[in-house]
Amino acid sequence: MARGDDRSARPDRLRLADYLPYRLSVTSNRVSGQIARAYQARFGLSVPEWRVIAVLGEGAPRTAQGVCEATAMDKVTVSRAIRALDARGLVRRSPNADDRRASDVALTAEGEAIYAEVAPLALALETALLDGFSDGERDQLMALLAKLEARLDGSRIG
Repeated sequence: MARGDDRSARPDRLRLADYLPYRLSVTSNRVSGQIARAYQARFGLSVPEWRVIAVLGEGAPRTAQGVCEATAMDKVTVSRAIRALDARGLVRRSPNADDRRASDVALTAEGEAIYAEVAPLALALETALLDGFSDGERDQLMALLAKLEARLDGSRIG
């Protein structure tokens, strides 16, 4: 039976193998798991902690809210990750000039060193994942993901 054949016979039947949110979640979890093995064993970082480091490694300090927006992680997860990284001396907080209730978060030298070690591993994984894709396919994949993300930004679907 071809994919989707039984969906046309029973359109109200959810087939996870054909359900986009499920496929995106599984793919994301598998990709995250691949790189997580590299940084968890070596640095004792959780996935949310690595995501905070990765966002801050882009250069500019961010508030916790800015990290939430950049990573699509919830406030509680980001707050816990920042607290854990702060306790380990991997990030530092400083008062935000525009909002006294918020802090700017930046990597410390030790946090930068971890980022410098893990980022090339993450990039190598990306290269390996996309091996066999043509340049056009890579561009198309990124364009389609951007289109999905834009569709989700600021709208409630359904």
